[in-house]
Amino acid sequence: MIWLISLLLACCSSQALTAKTSNIIHGNAPYLTFDGGLTSETSSEGFLWITLSDGTKFTPSMNDSSSSPIELPNSGESFADIGMLVPTDSNSIALNSLISAPNHYWGDDDGDGQGSDGIIVTGNLNLTITDKYNQPVSRTAVLDICKAPYKITLTSSDGTLTTGYGVPKSSYFNASNVTYHVNPKLIPKVCFAKPSIEHSSNDETIIVAGNYVTPDFRGPSTIWADKKGFITQSTNLSSYGLNFPTTGANNLYFDLIIVGSGPLNWAPVTRSGITATMMPDSTGTKVKVTLTGPFAEPRQWYSNNPSNIKTISRPILPQTFELVGRDNSGKDIVKYGFKLKQWFVSRGNGVATPGDHELWCENIGYRMPGVKDLTNAKRDEIAGATPWSTGINYQRQIGAGLFTEWGSMSNYNDAEFKYVYYYWVKEVHPDNDSYQFDVDQKSGFIGWYPKSTTRTSAVCVTP
Repeated sequence: MIWLISLLLACCSSQALTAKTSNIIHGNAPYLTFDGGLTSETSSEGFLWITLSDGTKFTPSMNDSSSSPIELPNSGESFADIGMLVPTDSNSIALNSLISAPNHYWGDDDGDGQGSDGIIVTGNLNLTITDKYNQPVSRTAVLDICKAPYKITLTSSDGTLTTGYGVPKSSYFNASNVTYHVNPKLIPKVCFAKPSIEHSSNDETIIVAGNYVTPDFRGPSTIWADKKGFITQSTNLSSYGLNFPTTGANNLYFDLIIVGSGPLNWAPVTRSGITATMMPDSTGTKVKVTLTGPFAEPRQWYSNNPSNIKTISRPILPQTFELVGRDNSGKDIVKYGFKLKQWFVSRGNGVATPGDHELWCENIGYRMPGVKDLTNAKRDEIAGATPWSTGINYQRQIGAGLFTEWGSMSNYNDAEFKYVYYYWVKEVHPDNDSYQFDVDQKSGFIGWYPKSTTRTSAVCVTP
C-alpha cells in the first residue's frame, strides 16, 4: 500500500511540473524610440528630422515652415548641406539599416532582439525635393532664390518591428510624412528679364498664312520661363553675353524681375551712343529698362536719301552693359548685365520694294537684315538663326534674332514697329527669284511675296 501511494505521488508531481513549465511567458513587444528608450512610439515620425549646417534641427513637431520658410545659414549651400537620415547619394533608405547602432531607434523591455540580426524592421524612408514650380530638384543642387521656396518632403512608410524571439516579438508602426519649406540665404537677385510676353507660350492662337494655328512659342525651360521672361543665365561680367538681350533698337524696353530687394537707385548706362535707363517700381521688385540709341525720324522714312536729312550714327558693337542697383549709401546690392551685339533701325511706315529698302539701309550706313537676324523659325525653303525653332514660328531664345528675343514688336509703342507686321529680308526664294522672303514681327513666321510689291516696310541692322 505504501508503495502504491508513493508511485501515485511521483506520477502526479511529474504531470504538475510539466503543465507549469509548458505555459508561454508573455512579455513586452519591441517598439520604436527616439529618445533612448524613455518613450515608445507608434509612428515613424522620429525619422523625419533635418539639420542645417549650423546645427539647427527641425522636426515635424516644430515645423511652421509653410508660413515661414526655413532659411539656410550660408550662401551657396546645396541640399547636400542639409542633414537627414537619407544619404546624399540616394532618395531612399530602408528603415532596417537605420534602426540599430549608432542610432538605436528601438527598444524591448525584456531584452529581446540583441545581437547583430536580433531586430528586423520593414519599410522605407523616402525623400523628394521640388522647387516652387513643382519641378524635381537633385540633392546636389545649389538653392536658387528665384526657384524658392523649395519643398523637402520626407515620407516614412508604415511597417513592423520584429525581434528573433520573445512573445510578443513584433509591433506595428504607422506611416508619417513631413514637408519642410526651405529658402537659400537671402541675397538679392534678378530672376527674369521680361520683354513682351505676347507669343511666348503654347496656348495662343494666331493667324498664319490665313490659317488659325496654336504654335509653341516657348524656348527651352532653362532659358525661357512661360509668362515670366528670360531666365538670368549669368551673374559674371565675363559671361554677360549669355543674358538677354543681345539685340536692341530705340525705345525697346524690358522689365527686370528682382527677388530679395527693396527700392534701389539705378544710374543710366551709356555705351557707344546707346543708353539703358532704369525706372524701378515702388517696391523695387520690378525695374523697367529702356534702350535708346540711333533711330530714323518719320521725315526720313519716306526719303530715298535719309542721310541728307539727318545722320544716323552707327554704334561700335558689341558693347557690355552692367546695370547696378544701389542702396541710399551707394552700396551695390544687385547687378544685371548683357552684351548688345546688334543694333536695329526701323523705317517705320515707309513701305517700299525690297530693293528700295536695301538702298535705304545702305544710305544710312546699315545693311538689310537676313532671315537669321530676325527669327529662328525654319521652313523647307530657308532657315533662321540657331538654335532653330521646332515650328514655322519663332521660339524664344537669346541670340537668335531680333523678333525671337523681343517678341511681338508692335507692343513697343514708341519703337516704331507698330505700323506693319511683315519686314523684308535680303534672301530671295530659291525656286523663284521674283519672290523675296519677309518675316512676321509678331510670330517670326517666314513668308514670301513678289519683289515688285511695296506692301511692307524694313528694318536695318548693324553690324
